[in-house]
Amino acid sequence: MDTIHQIFIKDKQIDNMIEQIRKNQANDHLITGLTGSARPALIHTIYQETNKSIYIMSSNLLQAQKLVDDLTALVGDGHVHYYPAEEFIAANMTTSSHELRAQRIATLGRLVNKERGIYIIPVAGMRSMLNAPQKWLGYELSTSLGQDVDINTWLDKLVEMGYTRSEMVTTPGEFAMRGGILDIYPPYAQDPIRIELFDTEVDSIRTFSADNQRSIEKLKEIKIFPATELLLTKEERIKLAERLEASLAVSLKKVRKQETQELLMQNIQHDIELLRLGHLPDHIAKYGSLLFDQPYFLGDYFKEDGLVLFDELGRIQEVMEAWEREENEWFISLIEGGKMLHDVKPSHSLKEVLSMLKQQKMYFALFTRTFAGVTLKKTINISCKPMQQFHGQIALLQNEIERWTHEKFVVLFTANSDSRIKAMQNLLDDYHIASTIGYADAPGIYLVNTALSSGFELPLQKIAVVTDDELFKQQAKKKSRPQQMTNAERIKSYTEIKSGDYVVHVHHGIGKYIGIETLVVNGTHQDYLHVRYREDDKLYVPVDQIELIQRYVPSGEKEPKLHKLGGTEWKKTHKKVSNAVQDIADDLIKLYAKREAEKGYAFSPDSDEQRGFEAAFPYEETEDQLRTIAEVKKDMERERPMDRLVCGDVGYGKTEVAIRAAFKAILDGKQVAFLVPTTILAQQHYETISKRFEDYAINVGLLSRFRSKKQQTETLKGLKEGTVDIVIGTHRILSKDVVYQDLGLLIVDEEQRFGVTHKEKIKQLRTNVDVLTLTATPIPRTLHMSMVGVRDLSVIETPPQNRFPVQTYVMEHNGALVREAIEREMARGGQVFYLYNRVEDITRRVEEIQMLVPDARVAFAHGKMTEAKLESVILSFIEGEYDVLVTTTIIETGVDIPNVNTLIVHDADRMGLSQLYQLRGRVGRSNRIAYAYFMYERDKVLTEVAEQRLQAVKEFTELGSGFKIAMRDLSIRGAGNLLGAQQHGFIDSIGFDLYSQMLEEAVEERRTGVKREEKQDVEIMLHVDAYIPDAYIPDGYQKIQMYKRIKAMERIEDYSGIIDELQDRFGDLPVETERLMRVARMKVWAKEANVLSIKEKQQVVSIILSEEGTANTNGAQIVEQSMEFGRAVGFGMEGTQLVITIDYNKCGNHLPFEVVEKMMQIIASAKKDS
Repeated sequence: MDTIHQIFIKDKQIDNMIEQIRKNQANDHLITGLTGSARPALIHTIYQETNKSIYIMSSNLLQAQKLVDDLTALVGDGHVHYYPAEEFIAANMTTSSHELRAQRIATLGRLVNKERGIYIIPVAGMRSMLNAPQKWLGYELSTSLGQDVDINTWLDKLVEMGYTRSEMVTTPGEFAMRGGILDIYPPYAQDPIRIELFDTEVDSIRTFSADNQRSIEKLKEIKIFPATELLLTKEERIKLAERLEASLAVSLKKVRKQETQELLMQNIQHDIELLRLGHLPDHIAKYGSLLFDQPYFLGDYFKEDGLVLFDELGRIQEVMEAWEREENEWFISLIEGGKMLHDVKPSHSLKEVLSMLKQQKMYFALFTRTFAGVTLKKTINISCKPMQQFHGQIALLQNEIERWTHEKFVVLFTANSDSRIKAMQNLLDDYHIASTIGYADAPGIYLVNTALSSGFELPLQKIAVVTDDELFKQQAKKKSRPQQMTNAERIKSYTEIKSGDYVVHVHHGIGKYIGIETLVVNGTHQDYLHVRYREDDKLYVPVDQIELIQRYVPSGEKEPKLHKLGGTEWKKTHKKVSNAVQDIADDLIKLYAKREAEKGYAFSPDSDEQRGFEAAFPYEETEDQLRTIAEVKKDMERERPMDRLVCGDVGYGKTEVAIRAAFKAILDGKQVAFLVPTTILAQQHYETISKRFEDYAINVGLLSRFRSKKQQTETLKGLKEGTVDIVIGTHRILSKDVVYQDLGLLIVDEEQRFGVTHKEKIKQLRTNVDVLTLTATPIPRTLHMSMVGVRDLSVIETPPQNRFPVQTYVMEHNGALVREAIEREMARGGQVFYLYNRVEDITRRVEEIQMLVPDARVAFAHGKMTEAKLESVILSFIEGEYDVLVTTTIIETGVDIPNVNTLIVHDADRMGLSQLYQLRGRVGRSNRIAYAYFMYERDKVLTEVAEQRLQAVKEFTELGSGFKIAMRDLSIRGAGNLLGAQQHGFIDSIGFDLYSQMLEEAVEERRTGVKREEKQDVEIMLHVDAYIPDAYIPDGYQKIQMYKRIKAMERIEDYSGIIDELQDRFGDLPVETERLMRVARMKVWAKEANVLSIKEKQQVVSIILSEEGTANTNGAQIVEQSMEFGRAVGFGMEGTQLVITIDYNKCGNHLPFEVVEKMMQIIASAKKDS
């Protein structure tokens, strides 16, 4: 927005300052007075008026993020670049998630290429030791169409640039090479890149989707930055090993204790060995100053004539002092633990940073003051007042506007959307305040479209800026920023099998999948899936029967028992489950019929008031949320009572769905009951709902143990008389004394957590009333299909757009780190969950934390406490009476504490992946960056299982495949709960997928009255090599995936689609794969013409049509069109079935395979006119 800029530029004081900046005469000037968004507005003006890059130092990530938001709104996305430095001292000693790193790399790439822009850098980023900028430039790979590429040099260079090689690119930082195709996923890019080579020439460059691996758009050229901030060539790695060795010798002399000496030798020697072999050890960055002959810092990447601005230098100095102190303590603890060398300098001090910066420096501060170590040359004071919060108090606003108008101010009302601006204008019109949309160069009241975080008043410049936040009570909808990181591992769908998995074969039962193998049978190559059964029995399943095999997924953690090939055990099991499934299907269908027959109340369609209420929601709804809301309303508007289950993880916006439904019911004069499982949740929902309804004449009641007898009596009276519109409560609202005047909607939260007696009472309450049930336990899609009978289902799967992902660290347990994490969270006014899963010594852990952080107020909670005690602890924590809550995994699945943004998990290696995923979802619920620390005990020998689990946790920092499996685990447990305990046994005996399939088929059969017929597959036996060679797709997982796609081909149009995909992902098709595709196409033609089989025997192929196929085929047309093949094609009948034969020996000049193919095409097109 240039409006403020235009006004600023007219001010003499600001104009003089800009002139001095242009001439590089503003060094060490202090600017005081500016508050709120006035600072970003001034920075915007400086950026527009000078041709300089601006580098802004802020004290921490939170302040930096505010600046990023404000400046992006003013200057536009393309000019503002963020360098989110690690604020965690031990970051370079841990495995951390890649989100922040990716952003830093993208910004480094811009800095090193001297792109003009505004760069925002938390000051911690200035302290890191970096490579020389010219070194970074040497590690940019770029190419364009038609250029030659030396592929081996590229592959080596990618490894040096920090990329890892994999079979298939799904996660940022990976690359893969298949034939002439190179896939690379730069961590900062939205999508990975595919480069296709013709010999050594670049034939095509395109982006592709990490989810389905298909190309998206073509590019002409590409530039690839490193995937890491630390670049070391093989020679430099060997040099570093020498430096470490010399430093180790010095340290060993300084250490007295033999135990520490041994640890030091063990730890450092291991890293030296790796470096000598040319590998980079984990956490190499901890060696700070030893890494380089000469370390550089971020300022060396800045343009010489740039301008460096310090946002609140005093605060920056305080933060840095604390940092340097903590870093020293941390280093001493590492040296004592034998993990670090004495003469390592981890980072630059602030004093060094200030002296190394060559650019002109200016400082922002609220008041005039002096700063240690800085000599100020001039102070520029700009008088500025923060804008007051009007929050709908129009009289107050009118007074201010009178004053501003009288003093000939330019008054700007800002909002981030045209609809909000219109709403503002309507509000001002109602009070006869004249305003104009857009800005004219004169005093007056203007409405402009921009998103500033706060307003301000500059009395001398005669400007007042009021944001919509200050005018209205509610916040503006946050524009969701598309998330850079796709959860790319989605493609590794959990139903896919990989070697070592347990699988279920429909006819043979549970076995272990070994891998995909190419066997030669009767002189023909074909691929088979190798499955091992009990007593080492082997089964080879041809890939064209791939649908008979599914991954075995139990409902619990137990390992399954393998079946014996040819035994009767599997047949018995299958029959038993099949009978049980039939019974369930009967029950479901009865329920369905009963529901359809019931009559309830049909709510009226949405009114203007409803639409206005929904527009006031301060966040942007996700697509899933909008779809769910529409489904709920449609149900409410029908006469049949609603019974809908809304499924979605905590924080995915289920409550808002319920609130909108409640509002709709209340507008029609009906009452709403909101039933929740715990007192705390009741309290939280009560607060949320009261806040949402505060501008409407809606009376909200609460029935729970936290209400006094008098309050409860009032609420009960109100419900009976109809003055209370909505009541929220625990099972207390199921008591006999609760009488409603006209109940229209019952909302049940987490129904599975109520006991049997309560569930019975819910049933009585719900007759002919619309019911909406909310749950956070994911329920699998496959079950939804089969459970169609019981209740309608909506699933909210997209997480809300969080501005920050959760920054995750995996590391050894260390007291200094725990202290730092807790103190850092407390410093920003937040709270901490400390997860400790052993009730017996939880109090000892509390004392240890209390000793580590004496200022922290620590409480603990576990499942063995009484309900009342547990509630009061958690409630006190929610209300901010404690800083740290040490708790077992009881942390309520439903409790929402947005102020908790640090999670520390003790003994993370003992938790399951899905548990960790859910726990991690407890933090990062507000607009701050959240931290999760997974700690494991420093253990000499980890068990193999623990090691694998830790590996999984490390991968989990990338939120990759673990996420899908975790969701799968949870959804299966959810399914078990939904179906009842006896079903668990059945699921375990045949696996979840087969169980779901059987249930779905049984329900479908009863609903339609038609038994689903076994589809007869066309049997094709041709002695040709038709398969996917290893050289074309080496990865077994991807090979199975493609076989499944080919097998599922239903229409001729799919043929070219699959060929396109194969070419796109793996390059040109080899002869065998092309033949496989042609055989698959023949199968499609065969299905169209009702052909039963195509078999080759002794050089003759017989094509047999079914009776129906024979009756519908135009025989004369086939005879006529096959003339060109002469006597090679023969016709005959087997009973009532047409048989067409092709004799290879009589094909003459025609290739036999092509004759068969052409005949299949002729047969498919020769249909009788119906």
